[in-house]
Amino acid sequence: MHILCTNDDGYMAPGLAILQRAARRLGSVHVVAPDREQSATSHSLTLHLPLRARTGPGGVSVVDGTPTDCVILALSALLEERPTVCFSGVNHGSNMGEDVLYSGTVAAAMEATVLGIPSVAVSYAGRDLTDGLGWSEPLSDLLKQVLARPFPTDTLFNVNLPPIPPAEAKGVRVTRLGRRRYSDSLMRGHDPMGKEYYWIGASTPAWSGSADSDFRAVEEGYVSVTPLHLDLTNYRLLEEVRAWDLTMNPAP
Repeated sequence: MHILCTNDDGYMAPGLAILQRAARRLGSVHVVAPDREQSATSHSLTLHLPLRARTGPGGVSVVDGTPTDCVILALSALLEERPTVCFSGVNHGSNMGEDVLYSGTVAAAMEATVLGIPSVAVSYAGRDLTDGLGWSEPLSDLLKQVLARPFPTDTLFNVNLPPIPPAEAKGVRVTRLGRRRYSDSLMRGHDPMGKEYYWIGASTPAWSGSADSDFRAVEEGYVSVTPLHLDLTNYRLLEEVRAWDLTMNPAP
């Protein structure tokens, strides 16, 4: 098995090292990762600047672009062999609920899925990944189980590890996305020159969702595994909206 590993926290992130150790138990590994922190870049592409890649420590390919850029360069230019699977992570912090719309970690796995590569995004629901070093072997076992079955079309898996030692985890739950709401997420301040600035995401999120939501599994000490599909169509409303018989008036 030929495995592409990437992330959004940068090529020096401890979470990427954890993912590499897990992946090496499953096959050969090539890492293509951003040269800096790229959290919350979502599925952004670098279109108006050239991209450059260099070889970093341990043969890692370091790209001065986004996680999505990394996957595209890996498949189109940097890898001699098309990867069998793409693993993205391990992210420093959870990616649950609406996080998946903003996450560079999930976006990298999604781009690989778009390009026909089975993909898994992995996040650790804590900030200090020195506490997550024990997850390499259990994560490898979980990834092996996920890959043992035919991979669903146009689907990636979003895995969130609880912020506890793996020996304390209660098991694995297959979940759906929860809902996350921020209150007062915009912070205002003034820099040393007296100019006003704004800082987004300064508050703690409030979660809601059904009993099988991803955040509930993690809160209760379980690993959350959520299948995500590329097709965002709301099929429950599709026929209803078609019945609206929408038209567009011609310009006067």
